[in-house]
Amino acid sequence: MLPALPDGDERELESSEEGGGGAGDERRAERHGSTYHSLYGYRSCRSSRRDGGAMGSPPGSDFSLSLLDTNLPAEAETELRSFIAKRLAKGAVFEEMGNVATVELSIPECKVGCYYCLFQQESLLETATLESENNAPEYVVCFLGGSEKGLELFRLELDKYVQSLKLSLDLEQKTLETCVNPYLRSWFENSICPIQRVVQLFQEKLAFLLHAALSYTPVEVKNADERTEKDISRFLAAASLQGLVQEGTMTSLCIAMTEEQHKSMVVDCIGAQPQLHNTGSNRFCEDWMHAFVNGAEGGNPFLFQQILENFKLKAIQDINNLKRFIRQAEMNHYALFKCYTFLKNCGSGDILLKIVKVEHAEMPEARNVVTVLEEFMRETAVA
Repeated sequence: MLPALPDGDERELESSEEGGGGAGDERRAERHGSTYHSLYGYRSCRSSRRDGGAMGSPPGSDFSLSLLDTNLPAEAETELRSFIAKRLAKGAVFEEMGNVATVELSIPECKVGCYYCLFQQESLLETATLESENNAPEYVVCFLGGSEKGLELFRLELDKYVQSLKLSLDLEQKTLETCVNPYLRSWFENSICPIQRVVQLFQEKLAFLLHAALSYTPVEVKNADERTEKDISRFLAAASLQGLVQEGTMTSLCIAMTEEQHKSMVVDCIGAQPQLHNTGSNRFCEDWMHAFVNGAEGGNPFLFQQILENFKLKAIQDINNLKRFIRQAEMNHYALFKCYTFLKNCGSGDILLKIVKVEHAEMPEARNVVTVLEEFMRETAVA
């Protein structure tokens, strides 16, 4: 559960600094422990539904789950298979849409989060005819570790991981052992840990990365291995407001930031610690950087995704507050002062002003308010 954020009406002029400390002791307590996986072949006597409906068979119908690969103890694997079979029988599993639940198994952790997904091999999807499609083999993959709440934060990432699994899956035992098994065993490192690795790599320099993500500043990564480059790219995408602001605004802002800066922020990973050039930061990003760095002490990879979600929620809340003040300022000079005070206190006024400027570009009254605010901010910056 996300920690409560300050109400916009009651705390509208307060700094965002409090948001950066919202790591939460409750989430610190969670540990991921050991991680497990299981892959099953799934066959049903009923035809597969390709219209997005629930997959599986109702009670009494014939279907089978055959174990292809797992690292669970035998007793725990049998318990997991029983759990999946019940979900399939109820029609509670949707094709290529992962589900997350808590399962109780005969393992040291006892209760663990379980992500499970039903899918068909990619090559078969491309070549299947209408007749063969009904009998085409399908699969159920399960990833277990952490808690249900922890895995839910990464459900979309795990969906992407399954999409990649479809491309490499082959029933030939040789391929299963050499390609599929290592891929299944790496699910936690590849899907859950990238953000943690970025925090550990950048430490206090993470504030610059957060600022680049929030301001849509292009980032160029040099001299990094493939995994590090992918980790940084994923962190930037996860920390940006993509999907939370209007698509047109995001595109216009990317263009505006590129034109304004004429060059990207450069991350050079030539040494043990990355060297950053053409950076920007603000108090908002520095406060949240401390939340990430403090969270790294606990060694819990699930915590960072939660902090990242809170970071974005607070940024969106600040944007919405500023837009509300701008609407009021169109008719009220006192509200204009409230806008200015908010921008000075929130810690991210430089970024927020750019975002609302793009969003209000076609609105004359609001555009005039933004222009005045820009002048105020420039004057105080010089002073």
